Amino acid sequence: MKIIIAAVSALLLSMLNASATMQDDQFQKIAGDYIEQYLQANPEDATELGDHSFDGQLTDYSSDARAKDLAAQKEFRDKLNAVDGSQLTGANNIDFRILKENIDYQIFQAEELKEAEWNPLVYMQSLANSLYLLVARDFAPAEKRIPNLRQRMEAIPRVIAQAKANLQHPPRVHTETAIEQTQGAINLVRAELAPLLDQAPQMKKELAPLQEKTAAALEDYKKWLQNDLLPRSDGDFRLGAEKYRKKLHFALASDLPMEEIMKRAKADLEQTQIAIYQTALPLYKKYFPNADPAAAGLADKHKVTAAVLDKLAEQHPNDATVVDFAKKITAEATDFVKQHDLVAVPTVPLDVIAMPEFKRGVAIAYCDAPGPLEKNGKTFFAVAPTPKDWSKERKESFFREYNNYMIRDLTVHEAMPGHFLQLARANEFRASTLVRAIFQSGTFIEGWAVYCEQTMAEQGYGGPEVKMQQLKMRLRAICNAILDQSIHAGNMSEKEAMDLMTKEGYQQEGEAVAKWKRARLTSAQLSTYFVGATEHLDLRAAEQKKLGNDFNLKKYNGQVISYGSPPVKYVRELMLQGTTASQPSG
Repeated sequence: MKIIIAAVSALLLSMLNASATMQDDQFQKIAGDYIEQYLQANPEDATELGDHSFDGQLTDYSSDARAKDLAAQKEFRDKLNAVDGSQLTGANNIDFRILKENIDYQIFQAEELKEAEWNPLVYMQSLANSLYLLVARDFAPAEKRIPNLRQRMEAIPRVIAQAKANLQHPPRVHTETAIEQTQGAINLVRAELAPLLDQAPQMKKELAPLQEKTAAALEDYKKWLQNDLLPRSDGDFRLGAEKYRKKLHFALASDLPMEEIMKRAKADLEQTQIAIYQTALPLYKKYFPNADPAAAGLADKHKVTAAVLDKLAEQHPNDATVVDFAKKITAEATDFVKQHDLVAVPTVPLDVIAMPEFKRGVAIAYCDAPGPLEKNGKTFFAVAPTPKDWSKERKESFFREYNNYMIRDLTVHEAMPGHFLQLARANEFRASTLVRAIFQSGTFIEGWAVYCEQTMAEQGYGGPEVKMQQLKMRLRAICNAILDQSIHAGNMSEKEAMDLMTKEGYQQEGEAVAKWKRARLTSAQLSTYFVGATEHLDLRAAEQKKLGNDFNLKKYNGQVISYGSPPVKYVRELMLQGTTASQPSG
């Protein structure tokens, strides 16, 4: 591992021209040592990031291992506190602060959140995702990946035993979701390893007994979740105001305090509702030309907006067509970005796939980019058909929400020019340490994707019909932030949450039901969309004001995503300094 880190560091250093200080050398040594121990302690993260030194290992969730890791975090924090950050040059100046913030976050998670003791979903990273990463990513020949797959399957019973020892009184919704996802993990082990195993028939045959043994262990774990843990899953899904405030601060890495976020969200909710009505009104007259204005209630903004959204929802995909439709729209959005010269488009590959079953049940889609340490690799835009056990009515509601126009906006967010493009550019960023590659800001990443939705709508992508969906998604991002804070730092009820989403945000009932579940399962993450978008839009407005007629959108967009994925506050600082990173042509 040290050889890999040293080699990567040497490569990065050779590409930099900044003259380093003694403090730079000190920081770079600490950062290198920290990242080495971090990847070793979190082998699934290492695989996802593209470091394959620990592909045969799984995280140790024992109390001894967690205590040892906490002690290491505190030791590294003390070492960083001895460094004079003001003396650091180049990217080190910001990466020093990013590393300190992330170490403090790790300590907070270990000392106060203690999720390993109450959140069964923590263990799914080892039980399912660790195997999936070795199958989905073609980073090495099957003959090299399968032995690591074997080692990880052999380690799964140990993780299950640790989960049983650690978990006490989870929230019921967390255990119910873990049961669903464990069934997905069983299906993964039994059937979905084939794309890798089929490449090495003899190794596949040899692995078959272990596959069945692993599936049986997961079956037993599922029964334990159902029969033992579920009856005592009486924990509170609400994080509580004090812990939520601290987690929000770390998770967002934003200067916006909790109260300011809520204030801005409520104001933006009202403004966006006005904007969506103004967009809906001419569409209402287009789609309902013979409607009696008095009877239609054109003065009723909510009724007009809802009627148009309902009309647009009639055109939608289904389980059989949604993935192919997403492929078509990805090509369409890419052509639009190129034609309108919005930002340079990367040439790295993108695959649109059906979401693996064990990952379903929380979100409709996600972008799975290759890790920043991966030399080569595809990005996956995963789209989820509905679960097999859903009723016909629920499936219909789901796809009315994710209709043809909404899929266009979703594709902008997840693929082009959202996550796919931004993460491809982030992987090109180089600095003297790997800090910015390892600790990417979710607020920057999600904020950029929401910002792209607005930018594409401003440029006319998909016409007013897609703009309706963009504004609806903006309402969703706003509602996400309100939900997140009102649930975990307050006592928002299910009815209040459903009313907010369906009446104020125009969401279909099926989407709202799924979001109520997601909001209870997670905390702070749902705020990243609104806060990140707010910061990105504030940043663009400041740059437009500064440059006036000299403002160039393509140049601006390229510069913003040229620094990797640091918190937006650091991008603002770099742009105020006039610092630029290399940008691709095209």
